Amino acid sequence: MNAMRPHLGLWHQRLCWVPTWRGWLALWLLLSFTATWAAWHVHAFLAISDPCPGGILVVEGWAPDYVFQEVMAEFSQQHYAKLFVTGGEIEKGAPLCEYKTIAEVGVATLARLGMNTNVIQAVPMPKVRQDRTYNSALVLKQWLLAHGALPTKINVMTLGPHARRTRLMFEKTFGPAVCVGIIAIPNDEYDAAHWWRTSAGVRTVMSELLSYGYARFIFRCLE
Repeated sequence: MNAMRPHLGLWHQRLCWVPTWRGWLALWLLLSFTATWAAWHVHAFLAISDPCPGGILVVEGWAPDYVFQEVMAEFSQQHYAKLFVTGGEIEKGAPLCEYKTIAEVGVATLARLGMNTNVIQAVPMPKVRQDRTYNSALVLKQWLLAHGALPTKINVMTLGPHARRTRLMFEKTFGPAVCVGIIAIPNDEYDAAHWWRTSAGVRTVMSELLSYGYARFIFRCLE
């Protein structure tokens, strides 16, 4: 009679390879090199600047004042047809605020900085819980279609690492017929070359990296 198989035949033994100390050292060196390379390159990957001048210029209304100053210079130098400011409802302090949307705040900021309001158009979006960048682009597209036709070129200006995800969302919204350019204005809260040395840099870069991964591989357009 054959001996009873161990554990009623539900398990069997296999050899398992495990790293030696040299193997663990090689693995540690590989991971260290990968982490260092990523730290040096991830910010530049996210904070992409690839402009497509001409057509219309777009800025997100939540940007700080120094971004709007760069927007004014860009608009003046490249002679755009129109400047559009996007943004949703103001969530904090709205009842006491003169403006109800971030887009309106952006227009007011540009006006205080001296820009001619005749070339600026606020395009506010309704309150949404997620995908605000995409919904801003979608509302802008709907506004442009309702007031004529889509331009062949759109240039978007935004803050630092938010740039790559912003361009991706605008490309998903407007499709291949529209050239979407992007300009990233450096974030003055941290040194872009050493973003990992400050909490603001780590928080911004890691948040945008995860958000870009979601936008690239999981997000699907509503249209």
